[in-house]
Amino acid sequence: MQAYVMRSIGETDVIEKDEPEAGPNDAIVRPTKGLVCTSDVHTVGGAIGEREDITLGHEAVGVVESVGSEIEQFEPGDRVAVGAITPDWGSPAAQDGHPSQSNEALGGWKFANVKDGVFAEFFHVNEADANMAHIPSGVSDEAAVYVTDMMSTGFGAAERADIPIGGTVAVFAQGPVGLMATKGAALRGAGQVIAVESVPKRQELAEFYGADEVVDYTEVETVDAIMDLTDGEGVDAAIEALGSNATFKQCIEVTKPGGVISNVGYHGEGEFVDIPRDAWGVGMAEKDIVTSLCPGGRLRLRRLLRLLDEGKVDPTRMTTHRFDFEDIDEAFQLMDTKEEGIIKPLIDFS
Repeated sequence: MQAYVMRSIGETDVIEKDEPEAGPNDAIVRPTKGLVCTSDVHTVGGAIGEREDITLGHEAVGVVESVGSEIEQFEPGDRVAVGAITPDWGSPAAQDGHPSQSNEALGGWKFANVKDGVFAEFFHVNEADANMAHIPSGVSDEAAVYVTDMMSTGFGAAERADIPIGGTVAVFAQGPVGLMATKGAALRGAGQVIAVESVPKRQELAEFYGADEVVDYTEVETVDAIMDLTDGEGVDAAIEALGSNATFKQCIEVTKPGGVISNVGYHGEGEFVDIPRDAWGVGMAEKDIVTSLCPGGRLRLRRLLRLLDEGKVDPTRMTTHRFDFEDIDEAFQLMDTKEEGIIKPLIDFS
């Protein structure tokens, strides 16, 4: 089969690989739609170290090609969504309620990290009964592919933020994850959602997904603007969805004492992330800093697919570009440069 791989740091290619085989608890899926993620670009750039000929990608839906002898929930021909996080559910971390950290930090993240990813003619799913979900007949593949990572990750950031009904929240950066954090905050019942973003198209989408106010950091001082919008009190929760030291610090500065800073950004540079001492109440302001990685599992996927099936979320508004699988390298290049107003590129495997 053909697979789009990371040959080494900074180098990608399409190569021939053997088709994967399913073990007793596994499945093989033929992808129909996929999405390129900025974290894929980080991987190629060396953020997680050297990888040799590993198949890239972690966001895909498709059709079950074959299943192992112990699989009970699925059979060949089923349309399925596969979580970007596919943990070993028997690991101590998963048993303790942290499946994305299976066996080690970030250990539930297997695709294009410790095993081949989804950008190939077929891909392998471990513990398939637990890591896949059926796609409802009324949900398109293009919509369903967003539950695999962007919706789960963004909504997870809002859930971890513990936003009170009617409360205030600031979401820093309106990329795909930030946009879904904004939508998640609105679904959680936030009374005021403040989006921080400078790109006009992303500002527009932030308002579509539920932002009440948009702060353009190129025009105003971000912290002052958010404090003004909250009558000097600060927000109940701040969500960092960029992976920037500067925005992380601002999250702490705008969060009121007793509030929550929910970090879902990918901090791929620098040795440390700074905490502003005074804004942190010299360590005693009772501001909780929580982190999360894309929650996985069949139950999670089914809940998100239900939102699509009931028309409560339309993630396809984030699809700005479409590519055939043979042109996937162009999608990667655009995600790297962020040119042409790209937000999320959809890959068609048909």
